[in-house]
Amino acid sequence: MEITLSPLSPSISKTFYSSLHELKDGERIRKCLQCGTCSGVCPFGYYMKYPPGKIIGTLRAGVFDLVTKTDSIWMCVSCSACSAFCPTQIPITQALMTRVKEEMILAGSVPAELQTAFKNSQQYGNPLGESPRKRADWATGIQPEVNILGKTKQPVDVLWFVGDYASYHPRMIPVTKSFAKILNVLGIKFGILGPEESSDGDSQRLAGERGIFEMLAKKNGQAFKKYQFREIITTDPHAYNALKNEYPALGISYPVRHFTEFLFERLDQIKPLLKKEVKTKIAYHDPCYLGRVNGIYDAPREILKSIPGVELVEMAHQFSNSLCCGGGGGGMWLDGFQWERAHVRLSEWRVKEALECGADLLAVACPYEPPRFEDATKTVPNANQLKVREIAELLAESMDL
Repeated sequence: MEITLSPLSPSISKTFYSSLHELKDGERIRKCLQCGTCSGVCPFGYYMKYPPGKIIGTLRAGVFDLVTKTDSIWMCVSCSACSAFCPTQIPITQALMTRVKEEMILAGSVPAELQTAFKNSQQYGNPLGESPRKRADWATGIQPEVNILGKTKQPVDVLWFVGDYASYHPRMIPVTKSFAKILNVLGIKFGILGPEESSDGDSQRLAGERGIFEMLAKKNGQAFKKYQFREIITTDPHAYNALKNEYPALGISYPVRHFTEFLFERLDQIKPLLKKEVKTKIAYHDPCYLGRVNGIYDAPREILKSIPGVELVEMAHQFSNSLCCGGGGGGMWLDGFQWERAHVRLSEWRVKEALECGADLLAVACPYEPPRFEDATKTVPNANQLKVREIAELLAESMDL
């Protein structure tokens, strides 16, 4: 029987290839050695039919159509390990994988879970589909009352960009309250946008939805303009990355720090307040968009070491080689899709590493992580005793707030 192959379109490959060169450092894609390092460090590289190196190969061969006819690109969680370890410094996550996802979206090939997150982001300003009016409900009962800038119109030193999961997720609300109490104890004059805050949009962008990202960024930019503040802080590494590295290209530029940087600068003020011993062996997980992408490794560790009773231990994968929790780049909204194909979750691998290094507690600094890792402790054998805590929770506990 004669088999007829569908004709491929070299023009599509050429157009897509050219579009990459318009992105920052995108022209470096020409320097790909086809060494396979990117596929080797990719947590799901073993599963993807077309991992980064093979995608570049199809572009060179003029058969990029083959990539868009599979759905394995949605296994990419934009952890940036491929970019970090590429010997020719190609920005693979930013200039290749994100663009491939954009092409998949244009072709209408988007998993249902991700479509829902995109729709919610567009309609409600957050991927969880929660009402914007409830965005500051977490602050109810905190004394002194949290300053919602739309109500008070007061100038502040710090604008706290709270973020989606920190505002709405039931597991994260206690963490958000803890950080508010810490700011109050330190005498920081801060305010939040509350209902005027929209999703930072970074994960939507990395999942291929540039249009929604720009819409959300512009909304936030308009809100920022209305108030007086010196700097922005955020507890969300994805918001930090967006505000620091992506928003300026849209004309939205403000000084911004992750909360661990902010607190590390005040460690001399914090240490006398840490009166309660937290006697435990802690492994710290480096979030991809705090550590590998933005180079913040020391501040979280120094804060943890300052807590009385804490013994800090390191997991096998650490610093720039840290394993991803699986939540970035749309991974938070692709859990079912990825499980059906790989039958494993990246969060489970990380929990296993925490157990292997003898940790009693896994400390995190990203609102995506506590729910993901706590779910993993329920499925990984012998992990039910491993606690998962966010750094602000641990500080608040030691301060006895």
